[in-house]
Amino acid sequence: MYARLLTRRAAAVACSLALVAGIAGCSSEPAATGSAGAAGSDAAETVELQIFAANSLEKAMPEVEALYTEETGVTFADTQYKGSGDLVEQMRGGAPVDVLITASAGTMDDAVEGELVDEATRQDMFVNDLVIVRGEGSDIEVGSLEDVASVDGNIAIGEPGAVPAGKYANQSLASVGLYSNEEGEGGAYADSIAGKVVQADKVGTAAQYVSTGDCVIGFVYTSDVYRYDGIEVACTCPDDSHQPIVYPGAVASGSKNAEAAADFLEFCMTDEDALAIWAEYGFELA
Repeated sequence: MYARLLTRRAAAVACSLALVAGIAGCSSEPAATGSAGAAGSDAAETVELQIFAANSLEKAMPEVEALYTEETGVTFADTQYKGSGDLVEQMRGGAPVDVLITASAGTMDDAVEGELVDEATRQDMFVNDLVIVRGEGSDIEVGSLEDVASVDGNIAIGEPGAVPAGKYANQSLASVGLYSNEEGEGGAYADSIAGKVVQADKVGTAAQYVSTGDCVIGFVYTSDVYRYDGIEVACTCPDDSHQPIVYPGAVASGSKNAEAAADFLEFCMTDEDALAIWAEYGFELA
C-alpha cells in the first residue's frame, strides 16, 4: 500500500509541474515514479539486524531468522552466540547490536544497569530446564544431585561468571552441599568433586565435553540435548535447586534499527511457525 501511495503522489506532482511548464499531459512520468517506488522497496529490504543471543539458541535462532527474512526481507548480520556475560561485555566495549537475548535475568539486569538496552522493550521470552547429561549409552548412574559426588570422571560446568548455566549448576550443587555459595559463584566446590570440575566457556562447550568423552557428565539445558549428538539426560535438576531459567530479550539502546528490532522480538514470540521452531529445540515460552 505504501508503494502505491508513493506512485500516486509522485504522479500528481509530475502532472502539476507539467501544467505549470505548459507541457501537455504527463504520459512520460510513470517510469520515473516506478523508479521511486523501487528505491523505497530497496530501502526496506536493506535493513540488517545484529543479534546477540545466548549460546543455547545457536541452533534454533538461525531457522527463525531465515523464516523472518523470507516473510519480511529483513536480513541478519553474523549473529553472535556466546555466554551471556561475554555478550554483555562485548556491548560494553562498543559492539554494534540491535537485539540482546540472554539466558538469565541477571545478565540482562547488567545490560539494563549499563544502559546497553532499552528497558522498556525488555520481555521474558523463554524458559528452560537444567539437566545433567551423560554420554549416550553410558553406564554412569546419576539419578540425583547427591550422586554427582560419587561420579568417577570429569564434570563439565560452565564458567559461572560468563555462562548462566554454570551459575545455575553451582546453585544446584550448593543445594546438596557440593558448592559453598548459594548464589552460584564466588564459592568453592566440595572436596569430593573439586578436582573433577572442568569449566567451559559456554554451555555448548560443556555439552561437547560430554559428547566427546572428555567429561563423563555435564550440566546443560534441556535444549542442548536437541542440538548435540552423543549425549542423553541422566537426570533433571529440581526447579527449586536453582533460580528460574528465563531468557529475557530487549532492543539495544544503541540500535539504529530499533523499530525493526522490536518487530523481530514480537515475531519470535507470536508467529506460529517461529513458535514451532522454538518448541522443536526444547524452548518453552516464558
